Amino acid sequence: MPKITRRVAAPAAARTAKTTPKSLAANPGQTGGKPARPPKRPRRWTSAEVREAFTRFARANPEPKGELEHLNPFTLLVAVVLSAQATDAGVNKATRSLFAIADTPAKMLALGEERVRDYIKTIGLFRTKAKNVIALSQKLITDFGGEVPSTRAELETLPGAGRKTANVVLNMAFGQPTMAVDTHVFRVGNRTGLAPGDTPLAVELELEKAIPPEFMQHAHHWLILHGRYTCLARKPRCEVCVINDLCRWPEKSV
Repeated sequence: MPKITRRVAAPAAARTAKTTPKSLAANPGQTGGKPARPPKRPRRWTSAEVREAFTRFARANPEPKGELEHLNPFTLLVAVVLSAQATDAGVNKATRSLFAIADTPAKMLALGEERVRDYIKTIGLFRTKAKNVIALSQKLITDFGGEVPSTRAELETLPGAGRKTANVVLNMAFGQPTMAVDTHVFRVGNRTGLAPGDTPLAVELELEKAIPPEFMQHAHHWLILHGRYTCLARKPRCEVCVINDLCRWPEKSV
């Protein structure tokens, strides 16, 4: 009877060794024989360039204002909490009627979660946000005598309020030179090369280091408005940008 011989598949490592060029096997970071390079970050702005950029922002808009409508620190806090994943225009439309009857924590608490929900139902995540508004109103009364606290640590203990919310309230209600990084500021910081960072906190810290102190009070408003109306996500309006000659974005149109 003839002897039957079966072929045994070579181990994966052996197959790889046969089919993979030595140069790639030795260095998996190579492609086509050339080392793979990490994406190149744009050249950092000089301090003189940063100062020039904010001098131009200040000249174009000396007193920039936030676009969330509010009556006092409490309604500002509520508006910022409601603005997460929503537009300022959408929040303003919902809160005009709400703030007309509930402009203090006590009045908001008396209104109740269900009625708050009815006022803000046109805003995304309105059920969770209504619950947070009632909870933060209760905490303000219980822990802070019905007043909005003026420190970041205290503000961040309130339901629905994170670092960005705290920074906006500290800046707009208490005049502190904080840097609130929303999606617009994050985009402008990274796209222009002014303050590159992988997270909002990284961009915030970069901006705080780069921006001269005399511009910090209004800096986050200038950057938010710049991102909202000029440095747009899809079609940035480079032709009307006041800092287009300073911008490091390789795809800018001018």
